[in-house]
Amino acid sequence: MHPVLLKLGSFSIYTYGFFIAMGFIAGILLAKSEAKKLGEDPEKIMDLSFYVLIAAILGSRLLYIFINPEIFLSDILEIFRIWNGGLVFYGGFIAALIVGLSYLKIKKMPLWRTMDIAALSLVLGQFLGRLGCFSAGCCYGKACNLPWAVTFTNPDTLAPIGIPLHPTQLYHAISNLSIFVFLWFFRRRKKFSGQLFWLYVMLYAVSRSFIEIFRGDFRGEPVFGVLSVAQAIGIIMAPAAVIMMIILRKQGSKIL
Repeated sequence: MHPVLLKLGSFSIYTYGFFIAMGFIAGILLAKSEAKKLGEDPEKIMDLSFYVLIAAILGSRLLYIFINPEIFLSDILEIFRIWNGGLVFYGGFIAALIVGLSYLKIKKMPLWRTMDIAALSLVLGQFLGRLGCFSAGCCYGKACNLPWAVTFTNPDTLAPIGIPLHPTQLYHAISNLSIFVFLWFFRRRKKFSGQLFWLYVMLYAVSRSFIEIFRGDFRGEPVFGVLSVAQAIGIIMAPAAVIMMIILRKQGSKIL
């Protein structure tokens, strides 16, 4: 709704970038706090967060470019203007997962216990990031006449102007906040290490795939002519998460 948070002369603070930054900061602080409670080294968690942050930004941007190459063909510098929106979560998730797993192996940190910490931080950061999406107008929904439809009027918005739309950014935000609250209260009842992380993956994949039905922005060519890229990935991730939880439970993974 308000793409520019603050403008001083030629200098602008974009609301999207502000919320993304707040999401990362909140996630890192939460991870550090949880690490202390679980007896993990907070400094290693901070280092891990830094590397994961860089990987997430690069991965999410690269997948967005891959899905929407036409946006950048006419202006190559648009690649670097992330304040205009254009970060695809699954691209960042995959890149961050690869970098994170590599770091954990090098530092010999407990894999699944650390991943459980990361799950809480990740979904909290996503909640704040989606508020940034709403402010910028990216990730907008299809036209609708529902009582809660939103109409963007700011000329700098990335959403269509003057058309009532599904507030899909808020759908995502509410979904992420709900997952966070559930995991927060469930974390003391988990049966094995890794359960929080894979619960997060499953819940996010299902909710994201459902919300995709109401999205109106272009997200790449449909997979098999039916599914969005996010839905196709979600169809793989959700059952994979269930399988991993079954495997870890059968292995009797201890809460280390």
